[in-house]
Order: sequence, then structure tokens, then C-alpha cells
Amino acid sequence: MDNEKYFEWLKRARLIDDGFFILCFSDNVPCVEYILQIILDKEDLKVESVEMQKTIENLYGRSVRLDAFATDDNGKMYNIEVQRTDEGAMPNRARYNSAMMDYHKLKEGAKFKELPESFVIFITENDVLKGGEIIYHIDRIVKETGKNFGDGTHIIYVNGSYKDESGSLLADLIHDLFCTNPADMKLAKLAERAAFVKGNKGWELNQMNPLFAEIFKDELEEAHTKGVQENFLANVRELMKNLHFTAAQAMDALGVPADKQKEYADLI
Repeated sequence: MDNEKYFEWLKRARLIDDGFFILCFSDNVPCVEYILQIILDKEDLKVESVEMQKTIENLYGRSVRLDAFATDDNGKMYNIEVQRTDEGAMPNRARYNSAMMDYHKLKEGAKFKELPESFVIFITENDVLKGGEIIYHIDRIVKETGKNFGDGTHIIYVNGSYKDESGSLLADLIHDLFCTNPADMKLAKLAERAAFVKGNKGWELNQMNPLFAEIFKDELEEAHTKGVQENFLANVRELMKNLHFTAAQAMDALGVPADKQKEYADLI
């Protein structure tokens, strides 16, 4: 792994980014428990175990890898997914993750009533369900009676794009998901963990393994590309300021192809 790219990524990393979320909360029961308590509005929820990037194999179809898989002291199952793209949080995926959690839990010969309650939670960068709500709770309902079907499955979407200055714990959680600097975060428990991860680079590198390297590959490349782009835009602005160039003249001077100039002009 390219250490320079890793450190560059680490500076910009946010909890909404899959790799940083996994690094911060890998085997971290207290933090995952705290996030679930906030999202489910249940202060007394006690998490027993947490497994990041849990793979559930399917012998007859597609396997699934869960960002975070937790169980509480009552045996209930929780899957937390952070998603920056709408496609990654499509309802069909929530359905499949829920089904695979049941598949994982119900052993041969077990009775269906032994299936515990399960929660699939998507924390998304965009308002995937387009309803303008801060959080969405999806349960199966009997249409004719309006009553809950009672199958024990729950799907929750947390809308990361929701702007809320109410000071609620959920609003603060959403705010903190997008902070690159732990000092700007509002929830002390999450800020402390993020600061530890960002400040202990040697510790983090020692935690690397092939699985983490695979997770980080795209995010590292994205961070590197973003850094190069920011440096380029700074050079363009300097030419415009000091030599009174237009944006086009500055980009000509820097050798930017004509077909790329409009793309960059929109960023200046």
C-alpha cells in the first residue's frame, strides 16, 4: 500500500466514507452501540458483539458482505451500511441483506419462530427515498388492517443530506459523519475515536490486511485524484490573480486540453 496516498486519504476521511467507518468501528462495541442507540432512539440498547465486513456465503447465489454486523444482549441482529451512492442503498439491496441475515441465523432444523428481530440500517449521503425526512422506518404492514405484519424485520434509512440544527443526537450524528476534522464533531465519543484513528498513523498501518487494502483501494485513488485537482485549481487561481489571466488563458498556460477546460472552469 502507498503510505503517502494512505495519509492523504486519512486527512480527508469522514465517517460516511466506508473505509474510515470500518477502521474507526472495527471491533469497537461501545461506539457501534452508541450509534445504534441514537438511530433507534433506545438508550438502554446493549450490544454484545460487532463484526466489520462480515461475509455471509450463499451456496446457491450471491454472497453478501456487511459493513457492520452487530448483535445485542437479546440476540437481535443489526446491519449498518454507510453508502455514498444511491445505487448502493437501493431498496432491493436492503431486502437482500435482510434475507441473508436470516439465512445466516436460522440453522438446519431450527424453528422459524427462533428467528430474532433484525434491523438493516442504511446511513446514506443523499436522500435516497426522496421524502425530505431525517430518518425513514420501513416495516411490513397489512394493507387491509394497517397493522404491523410482525415478522420482526426492520429497514431504516438515515438521510445524511438532511440539514437540522435542532441539536438532537440524530442531527449531531449526521453532522459528524461529514467532518474531516474530529475537533469539529459534536458527539464526544465519536470525535475521540476519529481523533485516535487519524492521530495514530502507525497503529492504523499495523491494522492493515488484504481485506482493508481492498476496501481502501478506490477511496485512496479518489483522495489522490482530488488532491491533484485541488493543487491544479490553486495554480489556475494564482495565475488569474497575479497575472490577470482569464481562466481560459491560465489553463492554456498550464497546458490543459481545450476539451477539458469547461470541466475545470465550472470548478474555478
